[in-house]
Amino acid sequence: MMTILNRTNATRRYLVITLIALVALTGVLTWLTFVVFRPTPPRSVTMAIDPEGSFNAIAAKRYSELLRRDGIDLKLVPTAGAVESVARLQDPRSGVSIAIIPSGVTDEQKSPDLISLGTLYYEPLWGFSRGRAVRRHEDLAGLRISIGPEGSGSHLLATEFLARVGIINRTSATLLSLSAEDSAAKLQSGEVDAAILLDAWETPVVHQLLTAKDVSLDGVPRADAFVALYPFLHKLTLPAGVADMKENRPPNDVVLLATKASLVVRRDLHPAIQYRLLEAASRAHSAAGLFHAAGQFPAPEVIDLPLGTHAREFYKTGPPFLQRHLPFWLAVLAQQLLVLLIPVLGVVYPLLRFSPAIYSWLQHRRVYRLYSELMVLEGEMASSPAHHTDKYMERLNQLEERASRLSLPMAFQPLLYALRLHVGVVRQRIEKLPGQVQEVDRQA
Repeated sequence: MMTILNRTNATRRYLVITLIALVALTGVLTWLTFVVFRPTPPRSVTMAIDPEGSFNAIAAKRYSELLRRDGIDLKLVPTAGAVESVARLQDPRSGVSIAIIPSGVTDEQKSPDLISLGTLYYEPLWGFSRGRAVRRHEDLAGLRISIGPEGSGSHLLATEFLARVGIINRTSATLLSLSAEDSAAKLQSGEVDAAILLDAWETPVVHQLLTAKDVSLDGVPRADAFVALYPFLHKLTLPAGVADMKENRPPNDVVLLATKASLVVRRDLHPAIQYRLLEAASRAHSAAGLFHAAGQFPAPEVIDLPLGTHAREFYKTGPPFLQRHLPFWLAVLAQQLLVLLIPVLGVVYPLLRFSPAIYSWLQHRRVYRLYSELMVLEGEMASSPAHHTDKYMERLNQLEERASRLSLPMAFQPLLYALRLHVGVVRQRIEKLPGQVQEVDRQA
């Protein structure tokens, strides 16, 4: 009865050990899966935006509204403009992971941790003047020119382009770092002579200046040369009268240079958030505009930064299957469950599948270890059969005692019986050795 109880306890002990090992392994694999695959998207992300009143800020607020429907809080952090926004994106400690950046501000070498989710709209470089028309770059000499605040895209590009035509220092022109609103106000009051803005056609301050009295929109001389020198630029034509048909503002077609604004994110931004941003961009920018047809934006264009992998998939097939057919967080939960199945199906299932074989091998191994000792003993006997017979018998008795204490499940008892039979065979061989026979006679 005690033997049966011992066997039962041994079986239970090994089953418990196996179960604990499987549970621990599953826990470790699940944790690694969460760390590697990041199945849970954040509920709050931060986006850097241009100053209030810009089309950039207007679009970001639209994104915030659309993402809020999915339970994602898009925090908007105002900056001086695109240059500062890029700096915050490059700094992982800033918490900023999203921004709308015009082309020409950065590139892959300067910002290796950033990727593009596609282009969104045109941002023309608007040149307004008061008092006299600017038909040549030389006409800017000696003027008070507002080029936007430091840290903005307009300040960066205006400085670059003015330097290209030889107007860069305060002896050739007075360059002022004013905001778009201040530029418009001071231009209309006559405090500045010209203003350069970088923003979309839909921006309120652009329409304000296009329809303002005594303010004219100046075309870009040698626009084709700029496009040839700066591949990220595009040549656009603003039709006459498009701002005000009644007053015919502008009075003539105006040639403009324009960048394309891209939706830029950090590479480590969660894929689910990237897909929701692309969905929001599609809703916000797919309609027709003055310079583009319906459906032209967002577009999978590569200008300054590489297009992200998830963005490429989005433009080919749309959002993932689960996000197309389920509410966002329900789709996320389903995705998490699928991710959790990876360790279960990939590792735990094979372990469960082969655990009987492993368990059988462990039980066989307990017996085979004794068999190994028995084989060693037989080898020693074969090499010196007439010596140390007492030691052979003592070692055999110890081995037999260990075998009798070995508790195995009922299914493995035949192995133990076979071992005992082999021990008996070896015992008979030892008893037949000359030295052992004399010892037996002496005892008799």
